[in-house]
Amino acid sequence: MRYRSELRLHNCVELWLKLQKLLKQLTNTVFPASVFRLESGLTFIHQEIPTTPVVVADVWVRAGASLEPKPWFGMAHFLEHMIFKGTATLPPGMFDSKVENWGGVSNAATSYDYANYSLTTAAPYLKDTLPYLGELLLNAAIPEDEFSRERDVVLEEIRSCQDDSDWIGFQALIQSIYPHHPYGRSVLGTEQELMQQSPEAMRCFHHAHYQPENMTVVIAGGIAQQPAWELVNRSFSDFAERSNCPQFEKVTKPVITGIHRQELCLPRIEQARLLMAWLVPGVEEIRTSYGLDLLSVLLAEGRTSRLVRDLREDLQLVQGIYSSFSLQRESSLFTITAWLEPENLEEVESLICAHLDNLQTEGISEQELARTRRLLCNEYAFSTETPNQLTGLYGYYNTIAQAELAVTYPQQIQSFDAQELQKLAKQYLSPQNYAVTVLKPC
Repeated sequence: MRYRSELRLHNCVELWLKLQKLLKQLTNTVFPASVFRLESGLTFIHQEIPTTPVVVADVWVRAGASLEPKPWFGMAHFLEHMIFKGTATLPPGMFDSKVENWGGVSNAATSYDYANYSLTTAAPYLKDTLPYLGELLLNAAIPEDEFSRERDVVLEEIRSCQDDSDWIGFQALIQSIYPHHPYGRSVLGTEQELMQQSPEAMRCFHHAHYQPENMTVVIAGGIAQQPAWELVNRSFSDFAERSNCPQFEKVTKPVITGIHRQELCLPRIEQARLLMAWLVPGVEEIRTSYGLDLLSVLLAEGRTSRLVRDLREDLQLVQGIYSSFSLQRESSLFTITAWLEPENLEEVESLICAHLDNLQTEGISEQELARTRRLLCNEYAFSTETPNQLTGLYGYYNTIAQAELAVTYPQQIQSFDAQELQKLAKQYLSPQNYAVTVLKPC
């Protein structure tokens, strides 16, 4: 146990040093928010927006599905549900009632690298609602009767996902890529795994990970820094005593060699799906992630992108096609997905590989690169207009890396030239090494 803890600490320090070096190279970018580390170890980020009457408080916790030890798979998401079932002093439903009575809304989500809790309210009412959210997050009771009832809700969520063909296809794809890594499991867990869990185990997981050093509170909107700071200090001070719960198993990052192929037959789909994926670096090589974002847009965003223009507009071999880059802390995915008739599967996969080969050998025109840069910079601008968007951006980056990196994105995108992108395509998007999952109608 001690060795594992020291290893994780070494990896975190190494990542922190790399990120500090990158930030020093970006001295022209000013981070518009203020970042504080409270005495408890909690990170507080604040940005006042005087022109809006709304305030958003986002709480990000490094307590995602990747930290689940066997056999507690699915617990991080289940805990997200149970957080709202009250504490010793706050009955179930009281938080929702308070927020709704003040005209606010709340939400929550769980991924592999984080759990996220969001509260939106009119500025004068943040003091009346945020303390309740802090109480839930820090002192969740996880009562046994509520545990059994809410488990049925999560089980129904799992069953509904199993009726979604695209969800089934993506789960099959990531399981083939990450056979032993947490990223290859469903965040929801399975019915069998959930039935084995207990309130005692969940309390242990909660007390181990919902601790101040794992938590970032982001507040943006119509509230000044001092009252926001005081409110966070009061609302996030009484943390539960830390527990020694079982540790997750650290596994080696997977590598794709050759073409990993699987085919599924589903009775409820009318069109086939082609899902192709490449393993790419995680946040430790964050500049690479910006370049892969550019390549994703260049390949399949908009009617004039390469794959859309050729396969959908000109050849009409697919009904739809898109590319996506998903940044994750340890290991990321670059995917291309197409909806098409089964008889076109082989030809479309071959043409996609030909496009990747062409990208690596023929390169990228300046006009094409300018369009791609413009699209991504515009998307970034459109995604930073509201307090909700800002708190999500800062909290996400601070959870997987550092908050200040959030505002370097446009500068990074503009700094890529065609040669660097071509080099990235050669390094990571090989037509000979990828995973492919095919869904066919039965």
